[in-house]
Amino acid sequence: MDIVVPESFKYLYERNASRPVFKIPDPILRTVCSPITEIGPHHRDLIKRMMKAMDLANGVGLAAPQMGEAVRIIVVAPGETKPLALINPEIVELSGEQIGQEGCLSIPGLYGDVLRAETVVVDAYDHTGKPVRYEMDGIAARVIQHEVDHLDGVLFTDKVDVATLHWMNPEIDED
Repeated sequence: MDIVVPESFKYLYERNASRPVFKIPDPILRTVCSPITEIGPHHRDLIKRMMKAMDLANGVGLAAPQMGEAVRIIVVAPGETKPLALINPEIVELSGEQIGQEGCLSIPGLYGDVLRAETVVVDAYDHTGKPVRYEMDGIAARVIQHEVDHLDGVLFTDKVDVATLHWMNPEIDED
């Protein structure tokens, strides 16, 4: 799907210190990322930069390719949960269904409904290399699925119900 960014949203697509996330059509966003075989200082630094970028953008998740690195790391902070960094995340179980609105820090301003599993079980490693397993449901499950998709070069627009796509400025509080 070709996305034509409205003129009034183009400033959101500029990458700079306050907006470090890579945006469409950067080819890194379509890259299948490599697994990490040994976690080193560079990876821990990347996680810190990802957490900061996610926070700056008021996001709930971010994947390493969105920071220009083709490695399998995601950070997530859905709802009131403590932010997590997951290295080599693998969704090992999916159950149920939910439809909900998604957006993406790499496609700012575009939103639409995506069908996802209601519950996921994800295996990964934490920043120290310790194996971890999380069962998540609702919004947390949605965020995990969205971010793991990024690691495989898949964007939410590949799965969206096209009829629900709409533009809304993420910097304007609609409430």
